[in-house]
Amino acid sequence: MSEITDQILRDIITERLGAVHVEVTDMSGGCGQAFNTIIVSPQFQGLNSLKRHRLVNSALKEEIAAIHAWTAKCQTPDEYQRDKAASAKLDDIIMQ
Repeated sequence: MSEITDQILRDIITERLGAVHVEVTDMSGGCGQAFNTIIVSPQFQGLNSLKRHRLVNSALKEEIAAIHAWTAKCQTPDEYQRDKAASAKLDDIIMQ
């Protein structure tokens, strides 16, 4: 497999997991060896955290094997919107 980049991971996650929102951050300083991700997919509906991570790890088995460190936060679209709204409220409180 060629070098893994944040864009490659973003594209693969979107395609294989039907993700509606993906954030990929290269934490390795650009060498493509450590990534943090937020994955929002309807496929996570009804799955607990462990099953969500197993689904992601299975879908990205080859890519994960090629990198050193991998962290994924997996949410349904409803969970993501709820957290986003809560974060916006917190920001409003802090700015007052």
